[in-house]
Amino acid sequence: MTRRVPHELTCTEMVRLVTEFLEDALPLEDRTRFEQHLVYCKGCAAYVRQMRKTVEASSGLEDTGLSAEAEDELLRAFKGFCK
Repeated sequence: MTRRVPHELTCTEMVRLVTEFLEDALPLEDRTRFEQHLVYCKGCAAYVRQMRKTVEASSGLEDTGLSAEAEDELLRAFKGFCK
């Protein structure tokens, strides 16, 4: 059985906070906890590297917009995905 340190972040919490982390928008205490988790969790460290690469790769894309039909289809496909 693995015991958690009271202020340690879980992998699920890491995923929830990754955008704020990458945007440098986490409060210092949360950023510290986030970075400490990355030291010990290879899976989350790989996830953060992948997210950084995704942001970097997509930053050069041109926003061409979506048709209303495509937007509706995407919203239906992901409805309830992030509850």
